[in-house]
Amino acid sequence: MTLEQLRIFVCVAERLNMTRAAEALHITQSGVSASISALEGAYGTTLFDRVGRRIELSAAGQAFLVEAEKVLSQVNAAQRTLSDLSNLRRGAVSICASQTVGNYWLPHVIADFRSRFSHLEIQLSISNTAGVSRAVHDGTAEIGFIEGEAGDPSLTGFDIDGDRLCVIVPPDHPWAGREVAPEKLVEADWVLREEGSGTRSEFIRALTELGAPVEALRVGLTLPSNEAVRSAVIAGAGPGALSHLVVREAVAAGALAEAALPLPRRPFRVLRHSERRLSRAADVFLKSLPGREPVVTELRRRVNA
Repeated sequence: MTLEQLRIFVCVAERLNMTRAAEALHITQSGVSASISALEGAYGTTLFDRVGRRIELSAAGQAFLVEAEKVLSQVNAAQRTLSDLSNLRRGAVSICASQTVGNYWLPHVIADFRSRFSHLEIQLSISNTAGVSRAVHDGTAEIGFIEGEAGDPSLTGFDIDGDRLCVIVPPDHPWAGREVAPEKLVEADWVLREEGSGTRSEFIRALTELGAPVEALRVGLTLPSNEAVRSAVIAGAGPGALSHLVVREAVAAGALAEAALPLPRRPFRVLRHSERRLSRAADVFLKSLPGREPVVTELRRRVNA
């Protein structure tokens, strides 16, 4: 049984006339008759009763018409879905982001994107840099956002403007608002994110560039989230290193203070798998990122046309 046979059957059933069905389908009457005969012969069932010069649906034909119409309706829905996707009228973008990016930077980006493409769904999951890289590698996320290095040759991408790391301490700490010599940094017991975190790896990289003896760095407390590190530093567990995006409100409120340490800005990195093709929705999301907006103007105009 083919979709074409179903279409012919439904067309004949609606008109109860072979000639008019053939005209509507733009095929010959013999083609219509042959298709109906093939269906009836294949299943040993009479779909139409011949009454004089007229045809009528048999009991089997009436039952089959209900199912045939359901199948054709589903086919039409599937065709519309593909058409919608090709015209960017439906779709979803699966994103995995590291904690800093996903919790403090991406929400504003996603809100702006959704204001322009409200028909596209964003599916966001949060992990650390290592977890994001695995998600993109395994295909559970089309796009990844990280703070450190991916370390996976199968992944490709580009850098976007990020933020800066800062060393944070309680307001009454000796380092608060003061310059700290690199060699003094290893004398404290630090509160840091876990291994695999981009924040931690970038902090170690920055200390190395400053000439601090990182092999002697003491980590007294390792925690799995930015918020846990921030709370522990506020409680006096030791100095910490976090994104400025994470601590700016606490610093402004006087709950934390920054040490005057010249840590460089770090970019955020966008990842995708080099051998997988992005969906159109994901492609448009990437083109709408800050600094890449001009690309999306014409896309939005075409979608809303």
